[in-house]
Amino acid sequence: MYEVCVEADFSAAHFLRSFRGKGGNIHGHNYRVLAYARGEELGDDGMLLDFGVLTAALREVCKVLDCSNLNELKENGVPVFRGNPTAERIARFIFLQLEILLPRSNAAKLYAVDVYETPRTKARYSKGKTGI
Repeated sequence: MYEVCVEADFSAAHFLRSFRGKGGNIHGHNYRVLAYARGEELGDDGMLLDFGVLTAALREVCKVLDCSNLNELKENGVPVFRGNPTAERIARFIFLQLEILLPRSNAAKLYAVDVYETPRTKARYSKGKTGI
């Protein structure tokens, strides 16, 4: 199994409704995002997926989130995060956007997205067999 990973970042504010503690107040994070693709075979070029392609797609998604209040972020007039914009929901949003942006490939499949709120705390989203 081959795996590639790229990294990008963005800064944004958010608050968690009905949360007791600091997270209930508006605050910001310098988010670090890692996107992973996996596959069994390499292309004719010897690559699973060009780092540049994955990086460009990840940066495009992060650009939408950068310098925003995630609680107020809308896409086509609809709130991007229904409910609290938690690291878990941010990871899922980025994953689903990357699936749209990345070229279809028989070899490489988007595997997971990690979102770090701090250098020591992260959430991961990956499509599993849970039906999510």
